[in-house]
Amino acid sequence: MNRPQDYSRRVPYRAQARWYRRLNKAGVLLTSLGLAPRGVVTLEVRGRTSGKVRRVPVLVTRHDIDDYLVALAGEAQWVRNVRAAGGHVVIRRRRARKAQLEEIPAEGRTEIIAAYLDAGRVRGGEQTQSNQARYYFGLRADPSIDEIGTIVEHYPVFRIDYTD
Repeated sequence: MNRPQDYSRRVPYRAQARWYRRLNKAGVLLTSLGLAPRGVVTLEVRGRTSGKVRRVPVLVTRHDIDDYLVALAGEAQWVRNVRAAGGHVVIRRRRARKAQLEEIPAEGRTEIIAAYLDAGRVRGGEQTQSNQARYYFGLRADPSIDEIGTIVEHYPVFRIDYTD
């Protein structure tokens, strides 16, 4: 089994590994058909320079009554494209739903990232949560809220507002 790509190093931009790009192509197909694990969707957003629709599988995180997207790679291409598109996206899982993404300021991200890690424990167990904390956020297994608060500025988070 491949370990997750290590996103924990703080860099302005991180390109995906080749094997992740290949996996994303399969992920887009599976999530679009609704065959991927619960919570995984395809995010469709216009490319900021090409204007072409870009698709990437992402995991929706529920916190309180809202759904969120957490950018595990930090300043990823999809994050830049969402910003350039003014937050207008389509979220697909069996059917397409138009949505508006609102970026959450850094001070509001801590609880959402904690919810992301808790959901990882529910979905895949303690080891999954531990791997996510380590490889995605550079944190120890089962980090405290204070520890999560130290890294939030590096991980954009978007609230999903479905518009259809």
